[in-house]
Amino acid sequence: MSPRETTSGRPGGAQGGAPKASPLAGQLLIAMPHMQDPNFAGSLVLLCAHSPDGAMGLILNQPIPKLSFEGLLRQIGVEPLPPARSIRLVNGGPVEEGRGFVLHSADWRAQGSMEVTGEVALTASLDVLQAIASGGGPRQGLLALGYAGWGAGQLEREIARNDWLHVDPDEDLIFAGPDETRWRRALAKLKVDPLLLSGAAGRA
Repeated sequence: MSPRETTSGRPGGAQGGAPKASPLAGQLLIAMPHMQDPNFAGSLVLLCAHSPDGAMGLILNQPIPKLSFEGLLRQIGVEPLPPARSIRLVNGGPVEEGRGFVLHSADWRAQGSMEVTGEVALTASLDVLQAIASGGGPRQGLLALGYAGWGAGQLEREIARNDWLHVDPDEDLIFAGPDETRWRRALAKLKVDPLLLSGAAGRA
C-alpha cells in the first residue's frame, strides 16, 4: 500500500530482510511526558521490528479524524463500497505518511504478512483491505498511515535517556477502547502513575 530523521526518523528494521530476534521487538513503547518530539508526545507505539540496524513501529493512539475507512477505500479503488466491515485509521508515524500498514490479529495471514507477536501480524498489501471490506479478514485490525523509524542504536539511546518505557502488549491495548485512554492504560499495566513520572524515572 501506497524520511526524515526526527526523534524517530529512518526506517531501521523495516527494510533489508528479516531482522534478528530482539527482546524489544513486539513491545509497546510508552512516550514519557518529557518527550520533546511533537510527533510522539503522549504516544503509544507498537515496535514491529528491531535489530542492530534500527527499528520500525506504529503509533497506536493518534486517530485520523478527517479520513474514514470507506473514504480511504474509495481513494485506492478497493471494493465493495460501502464496505461490509470497517477498521479504525491512525497516524502510524512521520515516515512515509502516504503508505498504509494493517496491524491485525494473527488469525489471518497473507503472503508477505509479518509476525509482530504470536497474536499480532502486520500486512502491507491490499489483500487484507479487500478481505475486511468484503466482511472477512482478521478478527481485529487497524490501518496505520506512515510509521516510526529509528536508525542503528537510536532507539537504544532514547530508552537510555528515559524517553520511553516499554511493556508487553495485549489485544486490548492495541485494538480496543478509546484512543485517548490508550497511553494511560499502558502505564496502568506497569502500575505507574503518570503524575509521578519525570525525566529521571526508571525504565520498564
